[in-house]
Amino acid sequence: MFYAVFNTAAGWVGILSSAAGLRLTTLPQRSEETARGRLGDNIKDAVSEPDRFRDLIERYRAYFSGNKVDFPGELDLDGATLFQQKVWRAARLIPCGETRSYKWVAEQVGSRGGARAVGQALGRNPLPIIVPCHRVLASDGGPGGFGGGLEMKRFLLKLELS
Repeated sequence: MFYAVFNTAAGWVGILSSAAGLRLTTLPQRSEETARGRLGDNIKDAVSEPDRFRDLIERYRAYFSGNKVDFPGELDLDGATLFQQKVWRAARLIPCGETRSYKWVAEQVGSRGGARAVGQALGRNPLPIIVPCHRVLASDGGPGGFGGGLEMKRFLLKLELS
């Protein structure tokens, strides 16, 4: 396992990866210590290797500076259910600067009427920004929920939609 904690225009971000791909990311935090803490016990045996993540770090910095950025790359979704994996992959299809509804995501994963289940899967998303669950809104255009809080969801949407 490998990790990095770095500063962006929006705050400190932490990322954790296995050899298979990205496993965990944090939303921006006020301090380096808080971002590292959000990675949890996962980094006990991990090696800090910021150089391994150079491209990804630059993408994060560009994103939080207001640029439209794609976040390609392999994800390590080990431990997630098949349904969660489908939902997270569907959310990655939503382009930067656009939004979709929970219903839309449910339809993409073959679960008509599964908007609530989609919301629960997105609430367990370990890779915010990479898996852009903030781009998923309620059918009425309301924000719905967000694991990072509605203030952060509004911030991310404003960043992308402006």
